[in-house]
Amino acid sequence: MAVPFGHWTTITVTAALRASGLTATALLDGPMTGARFRADVEETLVPALRRGYTVVLDTLPAHKVSGIRERIEAAGARLLYQPAYSPDFTPIELAFAKLKAVLRAEAARTVTDLWDAIKRAFRRFTPGECRNYLAAAGYDAYDSI
Repeated sequence: MAVPFGHWTTITVTAALRASGLTATALLDGPMTGARFRADVEETLVPALRRGYTVVLDTLPAHKVSGIRERIEAAGARLLYQPAYSPDFTPIELAFAKLKAVLRAEAARTVTDLWDAIKRAFRRFTPGECRNYLAAAGYDAYDSI
């Protein structure tokens, strides 16, 4: 779709998928970098972790910067990385496909309206569909990240 005055900006959406729903959601103005991801893990993901959880990340370079494993393991969780290019094992992509469809329907044309639409969309994910996203990718659909 056209954007006002032909200008656009990058907004990064992060979220963790659990069987009970999306958690550790965050919106960042601009692209994801290693430093931003490390801060997001510290500020948003780690507080949502419980001892015994498993965190599965894809191989995005920002996910592999120093300090990520240490922060996750210090919370009592385990960190696993997916094999390179393994979309079949990425259940969060199913959730993000729904998020994108909701956002297209909302057709927000300003950054403020888009951020508000994303926040509303996060609340539309039910535990049942989140469990289905995990199960479709071959994960046990227990309450974990």
